[in-house]
Amino acid sequence: MMTATAPASVLLRGEVHTGRRVFTDGWVHLAGGRVTAVGAGSQPAPPAEREVRGHRVVPGFVDVHCHGGGGAAFGADGGDPEREVEAARTVARTHREHGTTTLVASLVTRPVAELVAVATALQPLVRSGELAGVHLEGPWLDPAHRGAHAPSLLRVPTEDDVDALLATDVVVMATVAPELPGGLALVSRLAGAGVLAAVGHTGADAGVARAAVDAGARVATHLFNAMPPVHHRDPGPVVALLEDERVVVELIADGVHLHPLVLAHAARAAGRGRWVLVTDAMAAAGSGDGRYDLGGLAVSVVDGVARLAPEEGEAGGPGAIAGSTLTLDAALRCAVGAGLPFADALAAVTSTPASLLGRDDRGHLEPGATGGAVLLDADLHVESVHL
Repeated sequence: MMTATAPASVLLRGEVHTGRRVFTDGWVHLAGGRVTAVGAGSQPAPPAEREVRGHRVVPGFVDVHCHGGGGAAFGADGGDPEREVEAARTVARTHREHGTTTLVASLVTRPVAELVAVATALQPLVRSGELAGVHLEGPWLDPAHRGAHAPSLLRVPTEDDVDALLATDVVVMATVAPELPGGLALVSRLAGAGVLAAVGHTGADAGVARAAVDAGARVATHLFNAMPPVHHRDPGPVVALLEDERVVVELIADGVHLHPLVLAHAARAAGRGRWVLVTDAMAAAGSGDGRYDLGGLAVSVVDGVARLAPEEGEAGGPGAIAGSTLTLDAALRCAVGAGLPFADALAAVTSTPASLLGRDDRGHLEPGATGGAVLLDADLHVESVHL
């Protein structure tokens, strides 16, 4: 697999999916890190230094929930600036090889001071565009639905903590259990600051979930996972979030977090533009089985499935799922394999997450786009990535 970067100009040919148009025999011209032109095969294309042909040409993928990859993880180095930047670049490079060109750095629960230090260390990468921002998945989570988060570090929101984290100016999303004391006020505060408030790791009932959306929540963190299951007399947060048109739901399409039937049902219920595929990947993505650390908890990866190690049973339940080893190209294949239309699944890794982040320069291949392009083969494997 090849990754090409600017400034060399390149002409990509194949079945072009711009996110707004489809050209069966089309081309995309990139130069200086931008799409300069797109057209059908019969139209004259601008000159390019290289020409590459593939089966499908699609926009670079956008992942709004990713913790690590390539053996590295965001926040694993305690906020040491040099080591955090090195690790972040390893994660970004690993996922870029699988088509992800826009990446949000998700941080598991750590002491607040450490989260502030990590977010501060990542500021240069956010400002340069190497990362699209930081997602705080903790510490404002329900202990009973904590998953792979250290219970001793979970806490209710305080004004000082929120002020310190938002002052880093790189937080683009935060997951909140809205039933916590001050939870709904936090959702409102985040929304007012232009930060995506996400409902997740929660024991909220349907009424509280609806109240969170009314307060400004716009995302459901990995829907179904780390929240009460649906019951016909107690729909819980899942149905409330899935039914509300103001909410975009995250789905982890790895065949582990969600059964394919549940994945397809949720995607169809939400409709295109309201569901995104995320990896929730930890350090083992692109790295292999073995023992890893996730937020100070030991994780065992066997056959590509990450679970808390047996000694962490009190932390999240014996064998609790601890993130994934997923990449977005694999998620795309899983979604299509579950019976979802390719166009819908492609939107879920490109235009929908880009729109969620407010990035109109990403998630499409129309002129001016800066998110790069990915060449896929007939089986939806990545052949090359072009920035």
